[in-house]
Amino acid sequence: MEIATGAISALLPKLGNLLKEEYKLQRSVRDDIIFLQAELAAMQTALFKISSAPIDHQPDAQVNLWAREVRELSYDLEDNIDRFLVRIDHAPEQFHGLSLRGFIDRSINLRQIGKEIKGIKIRIREVSERYDRYNKIDNVTAKPTRPSVDSLRLSALHKKASELIGTEGKVNYLEKMLLEDNEFSNRQLKIVSIVGMGGLGKTTLANEVYKKLKAQFNCEAFVTVSLNPNMDQVLKSMLRQLDEDKYKNINGEMWDEQQLINELRCLLKNKRYLIVVDDIWNKSVWANILRALNKCGRGSRIIITTRILDVAEQTDNIYRLEPLSAVDSRKLFFLRIFGTENRCLPNDLDKESDNILKKCGGVPLAIITISSMLASKKEAENTSEYWAKVCKSMGSGLENTSSDVNDMRSILSVSYHDLPLHLRTCLLYLSLYPEDYEIMTHDLIWKWIGEGFVAIKQGMDMFEAGEDYVHELINRSLIMPRFDDKSKKAISFQIHDMVLDLITYLSNEQHFLTKLGAQEPEHLPNKIRRLSLHTSNKDDGKRLGNKNCSHVRSLTVFHEASDILQEISRFPVLRQLDLAKAQVGNHHFKDICNLFHLRYLRLPNTGITEIPKEIGNLKFLQVLDMHWTNIVELPSTFAQLRQLVYLRFGVLIPDTDMFGYINLKSPTMLDILGGLTELRRVSLAFTEWDERYEKPLLTWFSNMFFLKYLHIDGTVSSIDLGSRCDELSSPGLQQLQTILISCAICSIPRWISSLCSLSIMCISLLTLRLEDLHILGNLPRLSDLSITVKETAHSREKGLLVIGNVHPFLCLTKFEIYNNYMAVMFAEGAMQQLQTLKFSVRESMDQFGNSGFGLENLSSLEHIIVDMVLSGAKPEEVEATKAEIQKAVDINPNKPELKFEKVLY
Repeated sequence: MEIATGAISALLPKLGNLLKEEYKLQRSVRDDIIFLQAELAAMQTALFKISSAPIDHQPDAQVNLWAREVRELSYDLEDNIDRFLVRIDHAPEQFHGLSLRGFIDRSINLRQIGKEIKGIKIRIREVSERYDRYNKIDNVTAKPTRPSVDSLRLSALHKKASELIGTEGKVNYLEKMLLEDNEFSNRQLKIVSIVGMGGLGKTTLANEVYKKLKAQFNCEAFVTVSLNPNMDQVLKSMLRQLDEDKYKNINGEMWDEQQLINELRCLLKNKRYLIVVDDIWNKSVWANILRALNKCGRGSRIIITTRILDVAEQTDNIYRLEPLSAVDSRKLFFLRIFGTENRCLPNDLDKESDNILKKCGGVPLAIITISSMLASKKEAENTSEYWAKVCKSMGSGLENTSSDVNDMRSILSVSYHDLPLHLRTCLLYLSLYPEDYEIMTHDLIWKWIGEGFVAIKQGMDMFEAGEDYVHELINRSLIMPRFDDKSKKAISFQIHDMVLDLITYLSNEQHFLTKLGAQEPEHLPNKIRRLSLHTSNKDDGKRLGNKNCSHVRSLTVFHEASDILQEISRFPVLRQLDLAKAQVGNHHFKDICNLFHLRYLRLPNTGITEIPKEIGNLKFLQVLDMHWTNIVELPSTFAQLRQLVYLRFGVLIPDTDMFGYINLKSPTMLDILGGLTELRRVSLAFTEWDERYEKPLLTWFSNMFFLKYLHIDGTVSSIDLGSRCDELSSPGLQQLQTILISCAICSIPRWISSLCSLSIMCISLLTLRLEDLHILGNLPRLSDLSITVKETAHSREKGLLVIGNVHPFLCLTKFEIYNNYMAVMFAEGAMQQLQTLKFSVRESMDQFGNSGFGLENLSSLEHIIVDMVLSGAKPEEVEATKAEIQKAVDINPNKPELKFEKVLY
């Protein structure tokens, strides 16, 4: 919403709070605040109207100038109010006390805020008068509310790259170029370049060829370079992909570029490799990369993609990628909208589709973007009138195969203006990232939250709402996601160059965000609100040195950042600071702790080893991310961060793959964390356990009223979560939805039965008891349960645990149990909602005995997945065991699908 109304949405409630008696403002100041509330509310309505104008009826320059001035005013006023609140918060005794110093400080603060509010009031009156004088806003037509996405049409928005029209013939042609039937040629290194304008699908084509051919080589890698590459990261990524086992922790290595080059040349010696180097912008970068690649004559192949013909001409084989033909353009357009390449349209729609495709000029990105927007509409809305309106709004279009950037902006801006206002803000925010940067979804959502962009939706917390925002941007083909195979969620994504170009252009135009070290604007705005630094170029530093940074709210640094850290005091109202991988030392951290307005602080992969006691100054902090640092202790002042909703820190725990956990070295750390009652997501790791931890841990649970996600892991063999405790001392964890416990617990504590919101549970138990099943079975919302049991094979003599209707499991749809044998049996009435069952078999049936486990009693069962690891078994024993399991499955009247996911013997 911020791109439309600036800080007004956050500002109005803050003005209301100032009217409370506790601040004891003078009557005249209170009157000024009431005036500002009324004026800003009216201006907010006008700004909504301006931002909601149809793309073909945009406000003129004068109105846009007025809107920008109002937004700037709102930022200034919010800064003034926050400064006032900080002054009060950091001097509570003087402000509220009876001392002479307290009285003086109180008077100074009240006089200062009164003076600042009067100054803003004068400026508000001036812009209001201008509003009345030009009176052009009423002529802006409001856009109707956008309907929700029709879920039946979402499948058209998630097509795989291999389904893109027109790629098959190009893939085959490139394959022939790379693998000629010439014995001499096949022994030599061959390099093929794919060149063409942005948006034509060079990366997609290279990736399709890469996937098709990589099985024919000893090792392979696909790396992206981009305009301002970090060569160390490019070379490290290449090494990690070429030999993942050897280089899985290479990001932690402090090797320089020459060491990385030497390592690559050594690795590739006597290897036949396939490497794709994507998006190269200049000849010197390509020469550096080529120097690192061993040119031994074993038939290795390199594919590069570039927009620059000069770069492509450095290779012997050039493939010029052309726009799609009219036929393929039409097929792609229809596939994205209707899910089929061939669709018979009424004459009027057919005509408008031809007009739209003509403006797209055969550029796949343009076609995908516009057709995805149309696909998000309900069928009744896709009229010829609407398509004509979309076509008209695309501006002059790409009449030829031109790479003119302004034409592409005109096409892509249609989808931007079709976004709800809150998503426009979130999309423009992505302009802070460098080209081809892999954005981790998790990190971005917390940045959005820290900026105040995410509004809580009914039934969702802020993080879940942020995930919904990302999903919607994916649906509109504005970002390119990488999905997790298991969760099917987008764990990261990239922004296409053309989309990045558009949002950077819009961001500069609206003074939303300023980038240095990239393709920054010729003139920087007078007041920079958000700043993204891409390089440590001295010229950029001089430009910034001449600017007033006192209004900067957000600072993200993608380089070493030593100069900025020396001058961090120049950013007094900073709310968001991201110094990922910068060389931040402990002394810098003390300076950062004087940025009293911080809501978001990210310092991963930095040199920090301890948290200073000054951390208590950051009382507004909501998000703190310091993973991959060597922090092992918390100061007592850490408990003052009472607005913290997300906390992540911890070094890689030795001999594990765990990082980003709160590594609990002593019970006192739990006492300190107990004051952080606003936390939503936490990962804890125990490297030791004894009875000293049990009571502090239970006390911490009791204080976590808003926690939604809890992960407990560690290097200890087992922990006790209060097996003797019937209930927590206070009703904490009532909002907990997900709990993952990777280190074994003695038993399910009885207080778990009070977690009425728990829906996902993954636990490891020393032994599984009937009482544990009774506790879990009565959790009212549990839908996904995974249990790993550590007990030995001899425990089978105790017999199977029978799950029946006394263990309701009312909502359970997925159940996984891992043990040396199938530990449970299902009686009639058991788990009536269960759809997916997964279990392990560690012994053959003749050892364990024939049993159907009562699978016929699972009335809703659809899928059964079995892991079989039968050490020392003969092939005929394995087949007999599989046959017995199949027989048990066949008894179920639903005839569920059976899959043997792992069979080892």
